[in-house]
Amino acid sequence: MSNHPNQAQAPVRPGGFGGGPPGGRGAVVPKVRAKNRMATIKRIWSYLNRQRTGLIMVYIFTILNAVVALIGPYLLGKAIDSAIIPHDYGLLVRFCIMLGGVYLLGSAVSWVQAYVMTSVSQRTVFELRRDLFAKYQELPIGFFDTRANGELMSRATNDIDNVSNSLNQSVTQLLNSLITLSGSLVIMLMLNVPLTVIALVTIPLVLLASRKITGLSRIYFKNQQQYLGELNGFIEEAISGQKVIKQYRREEAETARFRGMSSELNKVSIKAQIVSGLVGPVMNLINNLDFALIASVGGWMAFKGLATVGVIVSMLNYAKQFSRPISELANQYNLIQSAIAGAERVFEVMDMPSEYTGEQPQELQRVHGEVIFRDVVFGYQADAPILNGVSFEAKPGEKIALVGPTGAGKTTIVNLLTRFYEINSGELLIDGRDIRELNKNELRSQLGMVLQDAHVFSGTIRENIRFGRLDASDREVEEAASLANVSGFIARLPQGYDTMLGTEGTTLSHGQRQLLTIARAILADPAILILDEATSSVDTRTEMHIQQAMRTLMKGRTSFVIAHRLSTIQDADRILVIQGGQIAEQGSHEQLLALKGVYHELYNSQFKHAVQAG
Repeated sequence: MSNHPNQAQAPVRPGGFGGGPPGGRGAVVPKVRAKNRMATIKRIWSYLNRQRTGLIMVYIFTILNAVVALIGPYLLGKAIDSAIIPHDYGLLVRFCIMLGGVYLLGSAVSWVQAYVMTSVSQRTVFELRRDLFAKYQELPIGFFDTRANGELMSRATNDIDNVSNSLNQSVTQLLNSLITLSGSLVIMLMLNVPLTVIALVTIPLVLLASRKITGLSRIYFKNQQQYLGELNGFIEEAISGQKVIKQYRREEAETARFRGMSSELNKVSIKAQIVSGLVGPVMNLINNLDFALIASVGGWMAFKGLATVGVIVSMLNYAKQFSRPISELANQYNLIQSAIAGAERVFEVMDMPSEYTGEQPQELQRVHGEVIFRDVVFGYQADAPILNGVSFEAKPGEKIALVGPTGAGKTTIVNLLTRFYEINSGELLIDGRDIRELNKNELRSQLGMVLQDAHVFSGTIRENIRFGRLDASDREVEEAASLANVSGFIARLPQGYDTMLGTEGTTLSHGQRQLLTIARAILADPAILILDEATSSVDTRTEMHIQQAMRTLMKGRTSFVIAHRLSTIQDADRILVIQGGQIAEQGSHEQLLALKGVYHELYNSQFKHAVQAG
């Protein structure tokens, strides 16, 4: 198997395979509490700051854009006082040309600024999404047991999209607004101090209204993202479980559940949009009030000869420019709140401890395959142990079968062997070395898994087999396929090994997918095998092919077989009968039948059932 920590034989949920802790796809997602806003903003900035060259360009064009915007009203006022009122048409034409040039330059600068910022924000979001996905690969199986797939997908899509939208708009808008605010204030003071004071009268109202509205909107936007994640999880679960839904005629019930969850999202979204939508009307009301005050006082001052018409026109334009950034800052604040809510959920995952944290870079040579469980105690929850003092030994090359009722602990034993979970107490040794002292990545490179739920990825058949060892040549891939008895059906496909498979290999039968996973394991050439018998849902002919391929795979390797059909493990070197988290019996098939205990009862029960079915 590959040594890469992010590579696995197949996604495993919940509890590895065939069982495990409660939770999984249908688990209720806990509400996310708000974290430190400034800490989140600093982390977003740390990603954004990696695009330093692009940011510098954005700053330059933003400043230029704001300066150009400030020149326009000043020229307009001068044109009125110097050209329009004196009827100097030549000077008026020159002013018009200058104004046209200023506005044209402003448009060009604005376009370049938006282009560069889009590039910067998309590269930033690319790195953020890449790091989140990489973190998913490093998290322990227990993390995925208690979270819905759709909710985790939502963090990588919807939440990061919110961050992307905010970066595209907010970074430049904030800088532009600050320059416009300060520049407008300076020019207004230079033109007319009394009118500037009047323009500032409404600022406290703007700040108060913005604070109240944005405080509420942040809460609603955060809830909106949470409900959206939960709804995505439900949709993913429903789509993947369509066969079960139809089989049990649950279409109406599931649709009703969807309507309920969608309704909750709808309510929260409406509240978020209504509250955030108040910013525009409230700001317009305050701005219009400010405009009316300046126009009234300015008109009186012009009538008294205290100000020129051009100055008043310029002041009205600057007052609008002065209030517009405040309104935009309020709107941007809402967008930033939504981005922070999404970023918090993303960083919450990134802050989870990796299962490789504290791992020692120990090199693990090719193992012989001796496995010893010594008084192993384990529970997915501390107060609910699944295994109670399990002890057994597997010698190199032995085939060990695990049998017992559902929930007895069979899957848990192999979950501990792969270190998907850590034992609570006792010892688990491989070739005499405590498994907890071994590097997980190195350990898993010596393990092969063939699961009952055969997982095939999107891509070609060749790529799916090569998943077991990425550096394998085409010849080695084809040899593995031949040993797994899968080369025959591949040869009949139009594109052979280059045939593209859809999501989860739905174009193949279950038996064909199972044979591909066996070929994958053969190519990986592991020392220890874990086999979740996969012949319970295939026809007799396919079962024969799979059994033959599995026998080829197990030659010379220590194998652990989770058995469902006892007839398939009669040749096992040792059979472990698991009951109530303990080994109730162990021995060969003949020895256990002679005991006339639990195994004898299980075997006779299956035999009678087979006779009755026949």
